[in-house]
Amino acid sequence: MLTILGFAMIATFLVLIMTKKMSPIAALVLIPALFCVAVGQGAQLGDYVIEGVGNLAPTAAMLMFAIVYFGVMIDVGLFDPIVRGILRFCKADPMRIVVGTAVLAAIVSLDGDGSTTFMITVSAMYPLYKRLKMSLVVMTGVAATANGVMNTLPWGGPTARAATALKLDASEIFVPMIPALAMGLLAVFVLAYVLGRRERKRLGMLTLDEALAREPEPETVSAGVGGAGAAGGEDRLRKGAAASAGGTGTDTGAGTGAGADAADGDGDGDGDEEFQGLDPNRSTLRPKLYWFNAGLTAALLTAMIMELMPIPVLFLLGAALALTVNFPHMPDQRARIAAHADNVLNVSGMVFAAAVFTGVLTGTGMVEHMADWVVGAVPDAMGPHMAIVTGVLSLPLTYFMSNDGFYFGVLPVLAEAGAAHGVSPLEIARASLAGQALHMSSPLVPAVYVLVGMAKVEFGDHTRFTVKWAVLTSLVVLAAGILFGIM
Repeated sequence: MLTILGFAMIATFLVLIMTKKMSPIAALVLIPALFCVAVGQGAQLGDYVIEGVGNLAPTAAMLMFAIVYFGVMIDVGLFDPIVRGILRFCKADPMRIVVGTAVLAAIVSLDGDGSTTFMITVSAMYPLYKRLKMSLVVMTGVAATANGVMNTLPWGGPTARAATALKLDASEIFVPMIPALAMGLLAVFVLAYVLGRRERKRLGMLTLDEALAREPEPETVSAGVGGAGAAGGEDRLRKGAAASAGGTGTDTGAGTGAGADAADGDGDGDGDEEFQGLDPNRSTLRPKLYWFNAGLTAALLTAMIMELMPIPVLFLLGAALALTVNFPHMPDQRARIAAHADNVLNVSGMVFAAAVFTGVLTGTGMVEHMADWVVGAVPDAMGPHMAIVTGVLSLPLTYFMSNDGFYFGVLPVLAEAGAAHGVSPLEIARASLAGQALHMSSPLVPAVYVLVGMAKVEFGDHTRFTVKWAVLTSLVVLAAGILFGIM
């Protein structure tokens, strides 16, 4: 019964957010609460929620101060040269911009933290997508998939969890996987190229001067609403179009399969704030402190990689130092905090709401029963191929479960079943990494809410667009691992 209810709870949640019948925060809280009562454990709901909140509180704290830190870095102009450099390199070509998004996300992912990757990538690329009216779900989909492949680095989390769960050396798991992961990353770049070509076909190209000269315009549709694009808005995007042409600028993603662009949703004409990454005259710029801010950011990322302190503590210290040095006057500091309060509240609220979902899923025993059912459903004849089975199962299980639940709860069972048929635990561990490209878009991953929140994309739109490409990328990693004899 718990197995059926567990799958039903997940399915209900996904259907409601993808059809936009409920907001993600409401669905993350109310759906598990109802199912907790349905399984007869309503009296323990408070305990499950408190346990879930306790587990995710450090993540919420990290995200809160990370958003403030990188928000300040955007305000003071740290990423302005990156934005302008990418625009000049891309020559206002949508195809190059999408490929550049994949490359940037992959490079920044070397720090091993998805939230940081998404904050830096969106900070740099969002103004370009908005200025050229490109589909924002293309940006979030490509960034999430690239980060998912790179998330398999030994310091990224999954590899360390697999090594700990099976008592193996992380390098023995990761190093042989490099060719397969390289093929997965190549698949992401090919995907970015294809999606970029579709965006180019849909939007046309601007010259560099036209792209820099264009004034942002308010938009009137929310992400994924759909509908036909206004002819005037489409014409404005074509090469040689005048920057001052009229129209509503309403976009569709029909040409890309991306859905409509995310937008403010209020259409109140506050587009200037959205383009501050390219505004050379905003009052918050601190050009004299550029190298201090660059050095502080580099030091912060280095400390994260070297694990000198817990990540929440590092971002707390970094945010406090960045605010104090760049904005020494209290009114300026309050203004900067208020400017980013919306993102902080949305993301941290989503994390704590997710704590309800994970707390109920784990506390009621649904996760355990679901995992046992899935493992028990594997035919005995597949025993000698448990590495492949593990790779295939890693896609849905790491999407519907946390990495901790999968690697510490399910992986040891799969490894034990494989060992009975002579399959090495190393092969099982390597195969378990195949699903990470999909995992990074799971509703149980806090970092994905940073991505969609900063990009102003509805989570349901991101899910509909990204899942199919992430599954394809994960299958490429799995197929390459089999082909190269790694698993």
